[in-house]
Amino acid sequence: MYLRGVFLIEPKVFGDTRGYFFESYNKKEMNEAVGRCNEFVQDNRSYSMFGTLRGLHFQKPPHAQAKIVTVLKGRVLDVAVDIRKGSPTFGKHIAVELTEENKLQIYIPRGFAHGFVVLSESAEFFYKCDNGYEPASEEGIAYNDSILGIDWGIPHDQLVISEKDKRWRSLGELDAPFYYEEQMYGT
Repeated sequence: MYLRGVFLIEPKVFGDTRGYFFESYNKKEMNEAVGRCNEFVQDNRSYSMFGTLRGLHFQKPPHAQAKIVTVLKGRVLDVAVDIRKGSPTFGKHIAVELTEENKLQIYIPRGFAHGFVVLSESAEFFYKCDNGYEPASEEGIAYNDSILGIDWGIPHDQLVISEKDKRWRSLGELDAPFYYEEQMYGT
């Protein structure tokens, strides 16, 4: 599914007998693809075991974050949910498997909730943010919201979820603080 503003990034990988090389971030190319300038101010890295589900998270304005996410080791199913009021894809989601082999990245703009589940024995997850973390602005949506219908790819009884992530409300109960403005999102 296509969600306006979300971009799948497939870097050019140059490999030989020694290994490989690729640009994991190029500001000029990113700005050309996204259609605007993001100033990334924080890099985050997490390590998680099989079945760990983190999400669905976002930060409320003025501390909202756009992100570029990728996997350094292992495999995850990465999910972005459109929570922009007035968006033609409000409440829809995109799910992409990110792996250390495929080296795919996803650009997730402000106005989306984000989460992932670890599909491999363990995974190292990396993401760039264009705004710092602000605990008072943190919000989320229930990972098992029936309206969203996300298939996390792992049986429910094998999911490892924090108590905080178990308490998030459904999308229908959320007063989403984002509004869809077509000119804000590239094609």
